[in-house]
Amino acid sequence: MVSLCASAQVGEYRHVFSVGASGGYVLNRLTLQPSLPQKMHGGTTFGIVGRYTSEKYFSTLCAIQMEVNMTQLGWNEDIVTYNNTPVVNPITGEEEKYRRDMTYVQIPIFAHLSWGKERNGVCGFVNLGPQIGFMLSEKTDKNYEIPFTEVNFPDTYTRSTGRVSTIVAQETMPVENKFDYGIALGAGIEASIKHIGRFALEARYYYGLGNIYGDSKRDFFGQSSHGTIFIKLAYLYDLQRH
Repeated sequence: MVSLCASAQVGEYRHVFSVGASGGYVLNRLTLQPSLPQKMHGGTTFGIVGRYTSEKYFSTLCAIQMEVNMTQLGWNEDIVTYNNTPVVNPITGEEEKYRRDMTYVQIPIFAHLSWGKERNGVCGFVNLGPQIGFMLSEKTDKNYEIPFTEVNFPDTYTRSTGRVSTIVAQETMPVENKFDYGIALGAGIEASIKHIGRFALEARYYYGLGNIYGDSKRDFFGQSSHGTIFIKLAYLYDLQRH
């Protein structure tokens, strides 16, 4: 029996620990039910990155990557009339605008898979894994006030201003659920330069599974989750390599 047994390892052992920093731009929308007309909400993200590469399996480098980021999310309402023209406030004469900014700490944990030059070259990669977040603060930027009675009867307000949407409840509602969670998927390219480090450019999408507002039958919104596009640039340096 012993003479017929053989031991083989398909994967090639790696022990590379890299750390660095990342930053970029994010575009966010809040998925609401009932729905709300929106423009993309722009913000920034920056944070620290850690990656441990453990194995090369055939042509695939396998690693786990963790980040801690500060990210600006929110939503930007598209306040228009039925003719698709901006709504003008009858009192101030200004185009009505509403924007909610929310600052989150986000922690994604990724399976990081890459193909190409391991050192001194270029490779492509994908990131996939769960992400959690916690809202630190929120603020509102708007240039009008909705009378209290018309918040309860939004049709009254929308008829007077010509708004296409009667959804105004969110404008006076603070975030109820500060904890957020979801799934993120990214893809990009990475260049490794000897004695300098690694530079990575990535496009990423985050699909939020948690709601910022209550979603029971007695709550106004059945869904209120984030959907985020990230464009990120990262720099990493190999602290340990075997």
